[in-house]
Amino acid sequence: MGFNELIDKLDHSASVQAAGIRRGYGGPPAREVSFTAGLTRMRCASLLKPLYAWVSAARVPDARWRELAEPAVVVSSNADTIGLWLGVGPRVILDDLRERTGVRWGLPNGDPSRFGSVEVTAAEVAAAYAVFAQSAAAGDAAAGEVLGWMRQVSETQAFGAREATRSPEAAVKCGWYGAPDETTLRTHAVALLPRTGTKVTVIVALTALPYTDARDRETYRTKVTQGHAVEDIHENLAGDLLRNLISTTHTELGHP
Repeated sequence: MGFNELIDKLDHSASVQAAGIRRGYGGPPAREVSFTAGLTRMRCASLLKPLYAWVSAARVPDARWRELAEPAVVVSSNADTIGLWLGVGPRVILDDLRERTGVRWGLPNGDPSRFGSVEVTAAEVAAAYAVFAQSAAAGDAAAGEVLGWMRQVSETQAFGAREATRSPEAAVKCGWYGAPDETTLRTHAVALLPRTGTKVTVIVALTALPYTDARDRETYRTKVTQGHAVEDIHENLAGDLLRNLISTTHTELGHP
């Protein structure tokens, strides 16, 4: 199934992006895939948490870094992510990411404390993760530790991303949210496939699908405010599409 087939039946207000990178010394020629329908830039807060954790390691005492970074990655803790984001400083984190990866992201409009409002493209996320993964392979201790935490992300928070890549050992990070100022629910995923040496394969999928029923949105917001899980809502709305985007990108990168 191709990208166009995946979006043919989507509402015109939906936004979908997918991107993949395959590269590495001693491997086949580098290959990149990118697909966009709808918004050119999207929010995908949780996908950036491992990257924030990685670059924060050099600026936070080790024990404190682990205390905040591990739950930010493994269970997608917003409170611990905010601890890193504000403790190190939003501009410092984004500047460090630009220095390390070459990817430039701007501060959120209006309120820099809202780490989740950073807008990105799937291709940018894939490019940043490719550098991160190769840094881990080359011996960067912080990158290696964060990558290990990504491998611990439970299946209940993975939306079947590992199955979509046909790689049970893939390191993944997923995210799900619908902000009060949005009429969509966002569900997204990044997967790093295990490779040897400095070879890396990164796959990113972003979705923002209409969720316009006022009663459903109120129920959703109540659950979020009260701390209840909403992954099942995102799975029902976007799970199949997310996995198909991942598997299609996987195939386009030349993997069997």
